[in-house]
Amino acid sequence: MKKRRLIIRTTILAVLLCAIGYTLYAQFFTGNQKVSVGDQAPNFVLTDLQGKEHQLSDYRGKGVFLNFWGTWCKPCEKEMPVMEQQYAKYKQEGVEILAANVGETNVAVQQFVNRYKLSFPIVIDKDSQVLQAYGVDPLPTTFLIDKDGKIVDVFIGGLDEKKINDYMEMIKP
Repeated sequence: MKKRRLIIRTTILAVLLCAIGYTLYAQFFTGNQKVSVGDQAPNFVLTDLQGKEHQLSDYRGKGVFLNFWGTWCKPCEKEMPVMEQQYAKYKQEGVEILAANVGETNVAVQQFVNRYKLSFPIVIDKDSQVLQAYGVDPLPTTFLIDKDGKIVDVFIGGLDEKKINDYMEMIKP
């Protein structure tokens, strides 16, 4: 009986130590590769709600307003209708919006899109790989990418109409 308890306790301790070791490794050695202004934007391929793939490099020659967001995020909820208004204006001028939802179900995202009548591409980053590649924390975070694929600015937090308009002008080719 004592031997059995010792084996169980040893096993539990070993599992806990492995979990702590992995967490420390993931936190300190694989860390987020935060991209910053002047860097080339990391390329990615994400799928939208209709099943179409969007690859960042396909937008070369256009300005890209890359927004990371969530349906539960109040600042995201406020900025999305304004982004839609600006998209209608700037799409004709060579500026594209890519809104990358982070880790939510297609159903939840589709309900959000329907509620706000969004027409710009909404892509889903199911496993948060793109979020991690860009070093995003917290949501919303917006990356402004010029026609050459370089990051010209990064904004953390919700955007108002004037700021979105200024950013669209900044990345217009």
